[in-house]
Amino acid sequence: MSATAIDLTSEIKRLKRERNAVILAHNYQTGDIQDVADYVGDSLGLAYHAKETQADVIVFCGVHFMAETAKIVNPSKIVVLPDKDAGCSLEQSCPGPALEKFLLDHAEKNYYVIAYINCSAHVKALCHVICTSGNAVKIVNKAPQDRPILFVPDQNLGAWVMEQTGRKMDLWQGSCYVHVEFTRESIRKIKEQYPQALVVAHPECTQAVRLLADEVCSTEKMVTYCKNAPVNDIIVVTESGMLHRLRRECPDKNLIPGPTDRCACADCRYMKMNTLQKLHDCLRDLSPRVELPEDIRVRAEAPLLLMLEQSR
Repeated sequence: MSATAIDLTSEIKRLKRERNAVILAHNYQTGDIQDVADYVGDSLGLAYHAKETQADVIVFCGVHFMAETAKIVNPSKIVVLPDKDAGCSLEQSCPGPALEKFLLDHAEKNYYVIAYINCSAHVKALCHVICTSGNAVKIVNKAPQDRPILFVPDQNLGAWVMEQTGRKMDLWQGSCYVHVEFTRESIRKIKEQYPQALVVAHPECTQAVRLLADEVCSTEKMVTYCKNAPVNDIIVVTESGMLHRLRRECPDKNLIPGPTDRCACADCRYMKMNTLQKLHDCLRDLSPRVELPEDIRVRAEAPLLLMLEQSR
C-alpha cells in the first residue's frame, strides 16, 4: 500500500469516528475500499446491516440503488455515496415510469410483482416484495399461488429462479451488462487450462454459462462454496471485485477470474467509479447525499421490510 493510500485510510478512519459513521461496501468494490469498510457483503447482508446500524451516517460504497436501499430503511440518517453517478445497468433497464405504465396496461393480470433489489426506489415502490440473488428462491416460493408473478428487472436471475422453484413467471427483459459478457466459449476456454477446476457462477449469468457451472449462487454464498470446495482451483464467474474478498477468506485456494470474450476478467464500470479518495471526500463533506421523496420511500419500505422478514 502506498504512503498516499495509508494517509487516506488513516483520515477515513478518523472521519468515520468523528462523524459516527459506518462504511458498508459491496463485494464488487476495489480491494482498498473493502479493506477499510466496516462490513463487506452482498446486497442481502448489506440491507440487514443498513437496517440495524446505530451510526448517524451511512457511507455506502456500492452503486446508487444500494445507497437508496439504505435510505429507505433509515430516513432520519445521512446516507452518502462516494460517486453520485455510480449507477447500474439493471436499474437502468427498468425505469419506474415504464414499469408503472406496464402494470397499468396489464391491470387485468393482477400481477404479484417481485423486484430484484437491483432497481430504483420508484420500482421498489411498485412491487409487492423485493429479493436478492441470495434469497430469490425463498421469496418466490413464498409468493401467492393464485396470482401470476412478474419478476423485474433481471431476466437471467428470473429464469434461474424458475428452474429452481418450478414457478412460472413473466420476466422483465433486463440484464447485468457485466454478467452477460461471460459466454459459453470463454468459460470452456478457461476450463481447458484448468480441467480439474470447479466453476462457481452468479445467477445473473446467461443460461449457457450457468449450465457449465458446478454451483450457481450469490456472491456471499460463493465464500462458503470456495472454502469448502474439495479442489484447489476454482473459476469464479462474477465481477472481478469478488476475487479480493475470496482471496482474503480462502487463502489456500487458487481463485481464477472467469474470463469474458474480450478480457481476462470482468469489471463493472459503475462499481469501480468509487475510489478511496472519493470515499474520503464524501465522509469529509457528507456529500453527495442520497435523498428520496417521502411518498416513494414509504411505499418502497414495505416490500423491502417484507423481504427481510421472509429471509430470516
